[in-house]
Amino acid sequence: MRPYGAGGARKLGELVDFLDNQRKPISDEERQKRIGPYPYYGANGQVGWIDDFIFDEDLVLLAEDGGYFGSKDRPIAYRISGKSWVNNHAHVLRVKRGIAETDFIHYRLMFYDIKPYITGSTRTKLNKSAAEKIKIPLPPLEIQKQIVERLDKVVAAQKLNDDLIQKSDELFQSLLHKELNPAGKDWEAKKLGEVCEELFAGGDAPKNNFSKIKTEKYFIPIFANGIEGKDLYGYTDIKKVTKPSITISARGTIGYSVLRKEAFYPIVRLIVLIPNSKIIDLYFLYYATCNFKFFNTGTSIPQLTIPMIENIKIPLPLLEIQEQIVAKLSAVQEYKTGLIAQRKKLKELFDSVLSKSMHNK
Repeated sequence: MRPYGAGGARKLGELVDFLDNQRKPISDEERQKRIGPYPYYGANGQVGWIDDFIFDEDLVLLAEDGGYFGSKDRPIAYRISGKSWVNNHAHVLRVKRGIAETDFIHYRLMFYDIKPYITGSTRTKLNKSAAEKIKIPLPPLEIQKQIVERLDKVVAAQKLNDDLIQKSDELFQSLLHKELNPAGKDWEAKKLGEVCEELFAGGDAPKNNFSKIKTEKYFIPIFANGIEGKDLYGYTDIKKVTKPSITISARGTIGYSVLRKEAFYPIVRLIVLIPNSKIIDLYFLYYATCNFKFFNTGTSIPQLTIPMIENIKIPLPLLEIQEQIVAKLSAVQEYKTGLIAQRKKLKELFDSVLSKSMHNK
């Protein structure tokens, strides 16, 4: 058996034919006029539909420019099959039969560390001449098929997991609207300003008590407006908010709510709501803000203001009812959290199977 570790690697140009000369780029304006039944692909997968096709076979697309080069989570290679159109932002690869499996090459290239082969700084590009030199450790066809079968199972599990995450989101939204709908219920409506101990917006970042990274001295997070972790600005030693609270992004990205239990420092007009625990549950307030439909007052930059926020009315059942509603909504959120953790494990499994396949068995 021919070794396929470092010594058994083959160049991509030996394993595939590049069909780049058959690609047909068109402007976005023209494509919008030609919407049809055939998928249209670019550097990052399918980007739309078109009324004609160029290719009609099993192929692999590899990003040429505009791809997610260097990302560990977003692929740079895609598998396509059947009638399709490809623009000039992706290399089109036809795998040579009898040498390699199309799915094997696809999996090999999905998260390939392409940095040694790319050019450019502001807009990176993988030229055809460089792509041809990409080294692919190549086991015999039979082992390629076995590796593909293993990876197919992991990918199927990933798809199922992602579908369940989407369904859990849909269930949460449906349950949220249902549980917080005051119709037919003897609930009082109160303004946010009436159910909060404090309601204010963050100011400027501290100038002298600040660090971009967490240190022994500066460990209190500074939060600005942002989504999914992009709200972390840096760290300070000043605890401006010490009570459990809700923050709502109020500039640029507006209306994104986060429940915060640890001390922090808000900046850039990030709105902070500290609930009056005698009349409203912290989690109930959080879910209520998730149910808001915000309208911004900005022109060039969308933004919310304190007067807008403090006058919003929310349905306010008794604390006992609030806790019952929170329990239902939290159960769905906890289920989703478990699915997200499973997504990470499946990605690690995919990487492990792919990594082990780089060496002889």
